[in-house]
Amino acid sequence: MNRELLMLVEAISREKNVERDVVLGAVESALAQATKKLYQGEVELRVSIDRDSGEYETFRRWLVVPDDAGLQNPDAEELLMDARERVPDIEVGEYIEESVESVPIGRIGAMAAKQVILQKIRDAEREMLLSDFMSRGEKIFTGTVKRMDKGDLIVESGRVEGRLRRGEMIPKENLRSGDRVRAIIMEVDLTLRGAPIILSRSAPEFMIELFRNEVPEIEQGLLEIKSCARDPGSRAKIAVLSHDKRVDPIGTCVGVRGTRVNAVTNELAGERVDIVLWSEDPAQFVIGALAPANVSSIVVDEEKHAMDVVVDEENLAIAIGRGGQNVRLASDLTGWKINIMDAAESAQKQADESDAARRLFMEKLDVDEEIADILIAEGFGSLEEVAYVPLQEMLEIESFDEDTVGELRARAKDALLTMEIAREESMGGVSQDLRDLEGLTPELIAKLADAGVNTRDDLADLAIDELTELTGQSAEDAKALIMKAREHWFMGQE
Repeated sequence: MNRELLMLVEAISREKNVERDVVLGAVESALAQATKKLYQGEVELRVSIDRDSGEYETFRRWLVVPDDAGLQNPDAEELLMDARERVPDIEVGEYIEESVESVPIGRIGAMAAKQVILQKIRDAEREMLLSDFMSRGEKIFTGTVKRMDKGDLIVESGRVEGRLRRGEMIPKENLRSGDRVRAIIMEVDLTLRGAPIILSRSAPEFMIELFRNEVPEIEQGLLEIKSCARDPGSRAKIAVLSHDKRVDPIGTCVGVRGTRVNAVTNELAGERVDIVLWSEDPAQFVIGALAPANVSSIVVDEEKHAMDVVVDEENLAIAIGRGGQNVRLASDLTGWKINIMDAAESAQKQADESDAARRLFMEKLDVDEEIADILIAEGFGSLEEVAYVPLQEMLEIESFDEDTVGELRARAKDALLTMEIAREESMGGVSQDLRDLEGLTPELIAKLADAGVNTRDDLADLAIDELTELTGQSAEDAKALIMKAREHWFMGQE
């Protein structure tokens, strides 16, 4: 029987073009499953077949777990202290094995064994096909829609299948069985049956790769696409940079009579593409990203990583775009938060900020309005700036002598220290779980404490509009923070 087993393994190996060890492994798995049926509980078994003689042995095994973890499955686990009584040098994660009686092959349910073996072989064939496909290094998957699967499209390329999820399709695009489809490979998930390659047609990476295929200069290293933002099926923006002064990055990507950009647009269901010149200067980059709107002025806030962009009334609608599309794409492209406003709004905001700074300086530094206005005119907007900017910068202010500068800096430091002490006192009742919550700054914690939000559950119970009112955050940031605070609820349910 053992010789017949080896002959069968050899025959299957040749027929399926699968390595002999893979087939033997499938037989071992089938024997282990058949033997497991003779035991009560969730035992774990291992079968080892001698590759030369066909003889096999069966072992029952127990996973060694830490003493403090406890036994989740006593039938297949053993505590470290008990395991070391049998094997002194064994470690957590290793197995204790004990030889048990093997089940004769003749007693195995033939169909069950056959199914296990064939499934293992199918898995091995699938992995070989997938490995061969991925070894080509292709980023774009080109295939034919084979079928629908719970709203996803299964796309076939040769004998390899990819899964295009509904959320990764281009909106309003109607793909049917038999249609040719191109999509970018986002990841490979071997736990998915049948279609382990996850595809996307809506990801920015897909547009970048399409341009790479259409514009040889990108592959040659003369051009580089620095970033991309998309509203799939509607509009997109890409930022390009030339590494060769002789090459016009925008014109090269557009192509003669628009042939190159049109090829990308046609592939993406008519999605219009704005090609923007990338710049190291963030303000210049944002100005370019907001095209076709003309920018009047721009104010950069490095601390908040935001920009106030002023446009005239004629350009206001263009800068914002339909449904805020233009400014949203520009923000995604540049990585900066962009606030669009007209001249009147900008002037009002500056006036409000100046008033707030004036009141702060007059109150905390105990100075009159004239001194406060001088500080504001010189670009100072916070106590930290007064206290810690280089001394020489303040000495260059014509209206201040060295004694005045020294006194202002000392008062600013004293005021900051007093405010910090007050903040610590106000946060005395704040729980540690709230302090440790990712995304909460000391300033946000202080604002929450002032409103009586002292625990993680207090924060989790808030509505989004309540949190935005308390902290001044955007609705998106407030939502993310609340969901973070609620995570432990869902973990508890699990």
